[in-house]
Amino acid sequence: MSSGEFSSEAKKSPAITDRILNLNEASGADFAHAIRETSRRLVVLDNELSGVSIAEPAGRAFKVVHRRIGDGDYDFRYERDIQSAAAELAEVAGWALWDAERDDAAQRFNHEALFLAKLSGDWSIELLTLQNMAMQSEWRGRNQEALSIARSVLNRRRLSPRVEAMFRIREAKGLVGTGRTSEAIESLKRARSLIEDGNGVGEPGWAWWVTHGEIDRQWGHTLQIAGEVEKAIELLLQSVQPGRDVTTGYSSERVARLGQCLLDVNAWHDAEEVARSLVTAAPGISSGRTLRIISRVAKQREKLKGAPRSLTDTLEYLGEKLDEDPFTL
Repeated sequence: MSSGEFSSEAKKSPAITDRILNLNEASGADFAHAIRETSRRLVVLDNELSGVSIAEPAGRAFKVVHRRIGDGDYDFRYERDIQSAAAELAEVAGWALWDAERDDAAQRFNHEALFLAKLSGDWSIELLTLQNMAMQSEWRGRNQEALSIARSVLNRRRLSPRVEAMFRIREAKGLVGTGRTSEAIESLKRARSLIEDGNGVGEPGWAWWVTHGEIDRQWGHTLQIAGEVEKAIELLLQSVQPGRDVTTGYSSERVARLGQCLLDVNAWHDAEEVARSLVTAAPGISSGRTLRIISRVAKQREKLKGAPRSLTDTLEYLGEKLDEDPFTL
């Protein structure tokens, strides 16, 4: 998940700062500030304009910072702060590259983020990077590895409620991926109780996205993986309710998963309604992962039996929208 030391309310601000940022010329406290402001602006774009991929600008920005740190081209009095800021930027880039399905590049940036976070003593960004690494392992089918990363954090020290909930989610996904569904559900129950009991005090700024809606989404996906599709639909329906969650650049992912589940149980009318919403949303989505899931929804028309023509036509149209040039007006 992308970083960002600001709340969902702060993200609505029309401008983060009026200061012109210069990653090439700043050298001391101003260099650390420029790096952090670059990260913040990228996170705003990632979540506000879901049709804009931040993977390339984030990666290029970190390359500038990475070169300067390697060359020693900065004021050493501010070294730890600069390293910490660079760790955050590498984390943002790693997340964005993973979301764009650039797995190998994402892995490299995650390792740089982890290295710099450890070097600077930034435990907060180290935690966020480890969650990203667990998530990437899970998506690559390395479920035991994802579980091991999550538990290495959970067993290491006391965590704030939202941060523990985040790693309980990763634990649950690793567990269901290794066939331990009942244990996964227990982890998700723990995550939900942590969110319900927590008051947000002492939480890192980047934990704003760990919400009730996020728990619903992850629980629904867990049940979908386990083959408990009817129960998955209940949770995914909850997750898409207005006001249940904050807006992120991957918000349509839960809608796509809901569509998959509805098609699996032959809920034709509801599936068509979801497919129509995806037709509208698709042109504005840049998340490679989300687009791939939506594409799977569209391709399910090829194996549907007994579905009404209106549904198969909508799914075909959805596939066409996904193939369009994103810059066609």
